Amino acid sequence: MGVAETQRHGARRHISHKGEPLMTQPPNQPPGGGFGAPQDPSQGTPPPPAQPPQPPQGPPQPGYGYPQQPGPYGQPHPPGPYGQQPGYGFPQPPYPGAPGTPPGSGSRNPFRGKPALAVGAAVAALLLIGGTVYAVTSGGDDKKPVAEQSDDAKPSASDAPVNPGDGSGDGRADPDNLNEGRKAGEGRVLWYKEAPDAPGSGAKAPGMWITDKTAVKAAYKELVAYNVGDGRPTWDPIGFPQEICAVTPQKTADDKIVVAYMNGSSDRAECNKLQLIDLNTGEKGWSGEVEDGALFDSTLSIELTLAGDTLMVGRSQSGTAYDVTTGKKLFDKKKYGDACFPSAFAGGSRLVSVASCGAATDNEHDEIQELDPRTGKVKWTRAFDKGWRVMRAYSVDPLVVYSTNEDKDAWNISTLDAKGGFRSQVKVDEDFAPECGWSVLQRDLTGCQGVAADANTLYLPTEATGGANEVVAINLADGKEKWRVKSPADESMLPLRVEGGKLIAYVEPSYDAGGQIVSVPTTGGSHRPTKLLQNPTGAAQVEDSFFSRDIAWVDGRFYISTTRLSGEDEAKEKLMLAYGK
Repeated sequence: MGVAETQRHGARRHISHKGEPLMTQPPNQPPGGGFGAPQDPSQGTPPPPAQPPQPPQGPPQPGYGYPQQPGPYGQPHPPGPYGQQPGYGFPQPPYPGAPGTPPGSGSRNPFRGKPALAVGAAVAALLLIGGTVYAVTSGGDDKKPVAEQSDDAKPSASDAPVNPGDGSGDGRADPDNLNEGRKAGEGRVLWYKEAPDAPGSGAKAPGMWITDKTAVKAAYKELVAYNVGDGRPTWDPIGFPQEICAVTPQKTADDKIVVAYMNGSSDRAECNKLQLIDLNTGEKGWSGEVEDGALFDSTLSIELTLAGDTLMVGRSQSGTAYDVTTGKKLFDKKKYGDACFPSAFAGGSRLVSVASCGAATDNEHDEIQELDPRTGKVKWTRAFDKGWRVMRAYSVDPLVVYSTNEDKDAWNISTLDAKGGFRSQVKVDEDFAPECGWSVLQRDLTGCQGVAADANTLYLPTEATGGANEVVAINLADGKEKWRVKSPADESMLPLRVEGGKLIAYVEPSYDAGGQIVSVPTTGGSHRPTKLLQNPTGAAQVEDSFFSRDIAWVDGRFYISTTRLSGEDEAKEKLMLAYGK
């Protein structure tokens, strides 16, 4: 399982480019203008949607053919830090796509104070920050832990986590008993590992993958693997000659990943060496080298993504696809059309490409395409309005994208259908706060956590304002709110995944209590959270200390790991922890 990585400030941090809040909240006033979703002149003219109270809106969207109406939301409002703030990007009269619709101005910003997404302009070089991973297991046997509240008495000496220490898996005594003082009903730290040595400037620790047997983590120049139940090594660490610089966040159906590492240690070194790894055995498969693209299209930084059996390697202005089982090249995705340069890719059950088109011209805009993952054939193309930059794919199937307009200090969340047509856009007037990491040069489309989706619903966390936040379920058919649920503690609750008709969410730890894993029914009249795991109080400080982290709930186990090594010799930095009952 691939896990998104995030950067946090202290215990929690949402990053914008330029190191400041992306959008300062303007006065709570209704927005104006149109919508920045993809353009499609062939669209018909559906009736305007009902107007929610103070609905946010987004970029002007010519091309939809929707009726033009002046509407009540055209008033200007005080500008945000990057100019005037048209708002959320939700459909308003004039309805999105009305030809000649002028851009709006001013609206409430959902990411007040701390941007929910790490958004970077094309010129901004963003720092990829590591994350943290947690795992919950039942112990050394093969049984999966039961997701029930535990009423165990206080722990004995045997509750000490297995082999923390240096991460070598030798089973020596725990110098730091994170389960000390474990209370009745609390789970426990099953095992943890300390981070390896890293340069004083720090190092990357990207990716975390969980199989039925093994938890695998990248750290600087090596991959390490531990048994999910007892934390003992499942295979010897795999060393690389230089730093690991990119990984596939996903794994293949047969539990393989691809790792990229640098071809040297100088400032001119490129991230172009590829290696296939079997997560269960540690065996190496094919290896290769990514070729440079055209002028200004280098492999100084790359991104990797998997779509079925296709590995997509993204450079700064193009991409190359390989058969992940053999390493054989399948196709190149190069410059096309009106100077469109593919600059980001998202994988999974589909392969999606985002391109920047017409730079420095009157037709400058972004485009999304869905590609056949084996041939590269374009299935459909969707253009966005000038000034709107596609930053994130909250979900690939269904395709839900987050875009921003820096000049307007606005954002938009759109859902596209299977043919690339506009399906809906979020109409909820709220301060959303998923956690998204920074990337270097690339946009890192799938680099967010704290957001989940199923076929018909998007689940987004609100910003916490002095305590508990809420998770809002949004109907992807019309962009309206279905329901919302409040965090069961005075800390933020972040959606992780949807499974078995329930939303699984992580509740952040506090200074005197560990985090929680809860489930929330996605249907029916009650959406009351049910606690699946209460992390121990003794480990709360460690759990809350990661500057950047990956988190995952897999087979009843909770994993947390860092995605960035500090390189500080004095610090006993934790690499990875596993929690369970």
